Amino acid sequence: MVFAPAELGEVGIAPRHAPLLTRLKAGELRIQTPTETLSLFVSGGLLEVQPNQVMVLANSFIRTSEIDEAKTREAKLAAEAFLASSAESVDVARAEAELAEMTERLRVLDRLRKRGQLR
Repeated sequence: MVFAPAELGEVGIAPRHAPLLTRLKAGELRIQTPTETLSLFVSGGLLEVQPNQVMVLANSFIRTSEIDEAKTREAKLAAEAFLASSAESVDVARAEAELAEMTERLRVLDRLRKRGQLR
């Protein structure tokens, strides 16, 4: 199974799923096999499902176990501070995107902690 953060909500893809193409938003992507579950944070991208394969084209990804919570919180605070003091529209858009991604990373870490998958 593949669980992905599609723009309109989380989708679950089982074997022999119908073809699908959807955009991904920032969030947790899980790949579940009978023996293990791989948890990744994706910052967005595309998900394509064909009868015998699932392809993820991610803007960027990181294993959730490798997310540095302290650095993520620092980046979130820096983006918030920049937004509070800036008027440059291009930089504001970049800071807003950074803020949204860091906020979602922290949400994913909280969900993993609640599921007992993160200490």
